[in-house]
Amino acid sequence: MVDKQSAVDNEKEEMIPKSGIHHTSPFLTSKEMNSGGVNKRHISSASSALIIGGALGLIQALILICTAKPLLSFMGVQSDSPMLKPALRYLTLRSLGAPAVLLSLAMQGVFRGLKDTKTPLYATLVGDVANIILDPIFIFVFGFGVSGAAIAHVISQYLITLILLVRLMKEVNLLPPTVKELQLSRFLKNGSLLLFRVIAATFCVTLAASLASKQGSTSMAAFQICLQVWLATSLLADGLAVAGQAILANAFARNDYEKVTATASRVLQLGLILGLILSIVVAIILQFSSTLFTKDVNVLRLLQLGIPFVAVTQPINSLAFVFDGLNYGASDFAYSAYSMVSIAVLSIVCLFVLSSSNGFVGIWFALSIFMSLRAVAGFLRIGTRTGPWIFLRGGLTPVG
Repeated sequence: MVDKQSAVDNEKEEMIPKSGIHHTSPFLTSKEMNSGGVNKRHISSASSALIIGGALGLIQALILICTAKPLLSFMGVQSDSPMLKPALRYLTLRSLGAPAVLLSLAMQGVFRGLKDTKTPLYATLVGDVANIILDPIFIFVFGFGVSGAAIAHVISQYLITLILLVRLMKEVNLLPPTVKELQLSRFLKNGSLLLFRVIAATFCVTLAASLASKQGSTSMAAFQICLQVWLATSLLADGLAVAGQAILANAFARNDYEKVTATASRVLQLGLILGLILSIVVAIILQFSSTLFTKDVNVLRLLQLGIPFVAVTQPINSLAFVFDGLNYGASDFAYSAYSMVSIAVLSIVCLFVLSSSNGFVGIWFALSIFMSLRAVAGFLRIGTRTGPWIFLRGGLTPVG
């Protein structure tokens, strides 16, 4: 939520560079400040993002720690299950990394707003490599088991956050001159909308996992393999979405609607092409490499049922993520939130109905409906030429 808001400042007049002031990016409110002989920019939205991200991270950590057992019960882990104790330890330890996760997301959003995508990439790579190295050490050498995996992940998250923070402090003065300049009210307004959106989307996927776990360990194992591949490949389109979001925010701020149209068209075209390519690649890899994930015959049998859904929905998923980026770039936060909540309600009904009648296949059919509705909602907003896209009608400009 925070990284989307910090990358797109919905007050358009503040996104346009002021004369006489040097800017490397038109996306964020910026003023040159001299600190110790080094010119640093003051970006009010960066300070706001870090404050809100840190606060939300602490709140999230406390909620997860205090409600870990009920949450696991909702996910299908019963009180007499042998999975309860290790799952409880894992969730509790992973919760400690929540502040780092949200702070890193906030800072990634700031860097994106500055058109610096390399720094978040390098920081994430360092963190991921550290996680890969620490996992076997904590799990096997120290004998911590599943708790070791959680500890390694938390350490890697704080490492990413530290790298980003050190780098950001070299570029930006994070101490605001006044509390008023933090613009917290604007952040909370748009942030609350995006929070509802995130909750709605996350709940659908979480509910799907819960329904899969209640069908047994075999169903849950097959579902998780399919889900991880489904999300990992689909999120590749998020790179296109972020690029489109940044360019659109700049173009809308300058009222350059020709550039808005060209950018939206090109990003959607690339998203569709990427989705089609991923569809073919995923189908081939999962079809012939399923045994790399598991040797269990029953899990492999269910995987064969899930592979068509994972592969076929790739173009749909890519378009859905791209449409999200376009809406964020247009600062269309209200529509994004309300449409997602409506889609989530319909998808939840589909999950319950289809999972009870068709089991594992029904869950994936419902998730396919969920992503299809997301893509349709994005298309309708632009296709009907409403909201910030009203300029497509000709002679009309968006209000605000």
